[in-house]
Amino acid sequence: MTKLGFQLYSARNFQPFSAILPLLSEAGYASVEGYGAMYAAVDEAGLQSLKADLDRNGLTMPTGHFGLDLLESDPKRVLTIAATLGIEAVYCPYLLPDQRPSDAAGWFAFGQRLQAAGKPIRDAGLRFGWHNHDFEFVTLEDGSTPQEQIFAGGPDLLWEADIAWIIRGGADPFAWIESYGKRISAVHVKDIAAPGENKDEDGWADVGHGTVDWKGLMDALKAYKVRDFVVEHDNPNDIGRLISRSIASFNSY
Repeated sequence: MTKLGFQLYSARNFQPFSAILPLLSEAGYASVEGYGAMYAAVDEAGLQSLKADLDRNGLTMPTGHFGLDLLESDPKRVLTIAATLGIEAVYCPYLLPDQRPSDAAGWFAFGQRLQAAGKPIRDAGLRFGWHNHDFEFVTLEDGSTPQEQIFAGGPDLLWEADIAWIIRGGADPFAWIESYGKRISAVHVKDIAAPGENKDEDGWADVGHGTVDWKGLMDALKAYKVRDFVVEHDNPNDIGRLISRSIASFNSY
């Protein structure tokens, strides 16, 4: 059975994390994924405490999100955080709207920028890649997409594929898996509510309780060496429900 992780960003509004980790462990999750604001909020002692809390609950943190600013300005800090928490794969998760290029050349250059930012991470023996949202799948003037240009500019970039965001970007996830499956090292497992539903949760749903064909997607992903599957929900209103229902659905695929 494929082991499942949980992106702790999903629980940011249900603090403290020390109360969330036991719920994840009891539900059967094997790991968690960290995110930038978590690390920024704690010093070295806090990181050590978080690692001890993970250990107590039988959880690991094999993957983590790190902002581009920190990756470029202080890669040593990224590597220190990763070493303390046991992170093996670093993913850059986002680019603010006012920083996004407007054409293919700009996105190709951004891919080159990510390639350079990832070098110290790769040199340290860790995996490095990009995590998508929806804006990477909007067709550019030349007919390409930002995601294609990012990969072209960053030949060594791995991909943490956020399937639901691909769909929200108007693209076909099965086609992207077929074209770039060899790049996919991690997958965000999230679901989209039926039109008009879950408005108080920004239209997201617990895994298996929305419209995304996760059974078909898991079949498609079996052909590739995906190391980490990570549940995420950007704005849940019931964290216990999200935790329990999502892993129950995932284990049925």
